[in-house]
Amino acid sequence: MSAPWWYGWDGLNTRLFLLVNHAGSGWTWDHLAAWAAVAADHLYYPLWAAASLALALKRPTLLSQRAVLGLQVAYLFEWVLVGSIKSWLDFPRPLRVLGAASVHVIGRPEWFHSFPSGHVAFACIVAASLYAGAHGALRLLLVVFALWVAWARMAAGAHFPADVLGGALIGMLCSWLASRLLAVAGYGARG
Repeated sequence: MSAPWWYGWDGLNTRLFLLVNHAGSGWTWDHLAAWAAVAADHLYYPLWAAASLALALKRPTLLSQRAVLGLQVAYLFEWVLVGSIKSWLDFPRPLRVLGAASVHVIGRPEWFHSFPSGHVAFACIVAASLYAGAHGALRLLLVVFALWVAWARMAAGAHFPADVLGGALIGMLCSWLASRLLAVAGYGARG
């Protein structure tokens, strides 16, 4: 794969992808990867927003309303940033680079706009935005969710590790920017 140094990692990006992508298969493996793609699909953002708001209103000791507001602001940043970068760079997906014989595809085959992973960016804005206002086991669930989606995008053959890392960094950056914007706008760190 001919890619910039920051993306190709001297071939390590492809080797790590193949390691994860070929690590397993079968009903459980494939369904865990497929369900992660659904859970972190941008189409379901309204459900994430509604569910997190309902939880914050019903159980403010478990999740703060400010964290939910942070998620909403971060989502706007992430939506613009990921869409812009994907269109601008237009890196090929693993299936296009390595071929159908080398990639275990779970779900719909994808060919273009590999960097960054939008699913991972979305999972990371959910996890990072809600984490600061979450308590107890919810914090662990948020971290597990983000890691699950990151693994699943490679297991499904949709993204290289660099795409996953880029999506994660963008998601965390968008959450941080949202947090800073809310602080400047007068919203406290909690509540």
